[in-house]
Amino acid sequence: MVVEKLSNSIDMRRELKRIGVDGGGISILEDKGHMHVIRIRELHVGGANILKQDALSIGADLAVPRGTVTASTPHVDVVLIATERQLQQLAKKEKAQPFGLKQLSEELESFCHLKHDGDVSIMGILNANDDSFYHASRFQGSKAIERIETMIEEGADMIDLGGVSSRPGSIAVSAEEELSRVAPIIDALYEQKFYEKTRLSLDSYEPLVIHYALERGFHIINDITGLANDEVARLCGSYGATAIIMHMQGNPKSMQENPSYSSVISDVEDFFRERIEKGDAFGIKDMILDCGIGFGKRMEDNCTLITHQSHFLRLGKKLLVGASRKSMIDAISPSKSDERLAGSIAIHLKAIEEGATILRVHDVKEHMQAINVWKALRG
Repeated sequence: MVVEKLSNSIDMRRELKRIGVDGGGISILEDKGHMHVIRIRELHVGGANILKQDALSIGADLAVPRGTVTASTPHVDVVLIATERQLQQLAKKEKAQPFGLKQLSEELESFCHLKHDGDVSIMGILNANDDSFYHASRFQGSKAIERIETMIEEGADMIDLGGVSSRPGSIAVSAEEELSRVAPIIDALYEQKFYEKTRLSLDSYEPLVIHYALERGFHIINDITGLANDEVARLCGSYGATAIIMHMQGNPKSMQENPSYSSVISDVEDFFRERIEKGDAFGIKDMILDCGIGFGKRMEDNCTLITHQSHFLRLGKKLLVGASRKSMIDAISPSKSDERLAGSIAIHLKAIEEGATILRVHDVKEHMQAINVWKALRG
C-alpha cells in the first residue's frame, strides 16, 4: 500500500479518469474537489439561522459569529462553505425563505458554474511617451516596431500602445499631443499590416486618438476611465471594437491621495455593472474588465482584488490584470521598477489562478515561461 497526499489544486477530473472512475462518478466526485467560500455581510440574523440549518442539511456549512442562535444582534457577517453541487442546492432552497434569503439565492446562483478554462492571453505593453514609470517600456520610431515584433515572437497575443503616462501623480496632455506621439507608430503598424499578425490595443480615453487608431487596424480600446466618455463608447460600438473597462477611483494626478472604499470588491463590481450596462446601450459586443491595480487603491485593496478575481467572473466577461512592475510590489518587498519582474509574475500567476485570463505585462517572454510551467504543474 502506498499513500500520497495530493494538492488541492490538481486537475481532479484528470486524476479520476486516471484511476478509471466511470463518467457519472467523475461528475459527482469532481464537484467535491472544489469548494466555494463565500462571505455574506449584514445578513439578517433570522436568515443566518435558517441558512445555517439548510446548509448543514445538505452537507455544507455556514460559519456564524457567537450570539447568532440567540439573535443578540440584528445582522451578522457569515461565511458559507460549499461544493458546487451544494451551492446549487442551497440556492434553490433559499428561494422561498424570508429575511432576504430569496435575494441571496439569486446571488448564490451567480457563483455557480464558474470555471477557469486554462486559456491565458498575454498583452504586451509599449509606451510612446518618455515619462512612463518603467523606462524599458518606452519606444519610438523604428525601435517601437522592432519591439512589437519581438513581443509577438515571444508569445504576445495582443499589443497595447499608449502615448500618455497614467502613473500616480501624472498630468494629462492634450489629445493633439497624445496623437502626435502615437500616430507614427499606428501608421507604421497599419502600413505593415500588423493587424493581421496580432490584436492591436490602444491605451487611451481620447476620442480623437481612438478614432485615428480604429481607422487603422486597431480593434481594442483600453480605457482607464472605463467608458466615462460617451463618444468613446460610441466609437467602440460603431467600429465593433473590444472595450477594456478599467476601474479607477479619482484621476491619475490625485488617485493615490487617501483612497477609501466601503468594500473594494462590492464597489468595483457596482462600477463594472454600471459600465457594462452603458456599453450594452452603445452596442459594444465585447467588453473586458480590469479592476485597476494601483489606480486609486491602497496596498490592501490591490491584494484583495488580486486574490478575489473569481468574484467578478459572475459578470460574464473576461478579466484582465495589469500589475506589471507596479509599486504595490515595492510596498511588499522594497524594490525599484527594474527589479520587480519576480513580484510581477507572482501576482499574475495568482490572478490567473483566481480567474483572470488576460495579463498586461512588460516582460512577455518571462511571463510566457511562467504560465507554461504553471499549466504543466496543474496538469
